[in-house]
Amino acid sequence: MTISYLLSPLTPPCKPFLAYPHLGHPPPTAALASARPRRPVAVRSKNGDSADAPDRLISAVCYFYPFFDGVQYGKYVINQFAPLQSLVQPLVPAIRVFKGFPLNGFLVFLTLYFVVVRNPNFSRYVRFNTMQAIVLDVLLIFPDLLERSFNPRDGLGLDLMMSLDSTVFLFLLVCLIYGSSSCLLGQIPRLPIVAEAAERQVL
Repeated sequence: MTISYLLSPLTPPCKPFLAYPHLGHPPPTAALASARPRRPVAVRSKNGDSADAPDRLISAVCYFYPFFDGVQYGKYVINQFAPLQSLVQPLVPAIRVFKGFPLNGFLVFLTLYFVVVRNPNFSRYVRFNTMQAIVLDVLLIFPDLLERSFNPRDGLGLDLMMSLDSTVFLFLLVCLIYGSSSCLLGQIPRLPIVAEAAERQVL
């Protein structure tokens, strides 16, 4: 008996099924990919650091530390501009708590540096933003030294000191708004001068 009738032109021969892709038969990758359940993709920052909701919130809150520590530099400009008064007014209770004990600033510094920045359990996103806030607070030493050294009472010296204090306060306010809003959006704020110093401290 012959089986030549099975190979007639009316019935084209079937290709044998190859179980192994490396033998020449491509696997049905499209079908398999569509059948597999997709895992949710975590939100990532531009440099690959984690930027999920808790990380964003922690990073945003850290920028209040240098602002609270240097809010006294706004004593001149706040009294002159009503919009600044309305902007700072909601923060007054928190500022009073922060300023209520002389060592609060130092304790917050130690907590942020050793508990957050030096803790590998936190993402690099959180540690970088926390370090930026710390470096920004450290820079407040320089205007404080100038004010303690000269402390003019009137004349041109007082005008220059008022301008310096107002500039420092506005810079802190801009850093607070820019840093916190960027963190809440999952972006990486890079403060001038501060960013490079923070990167050297964060591994």
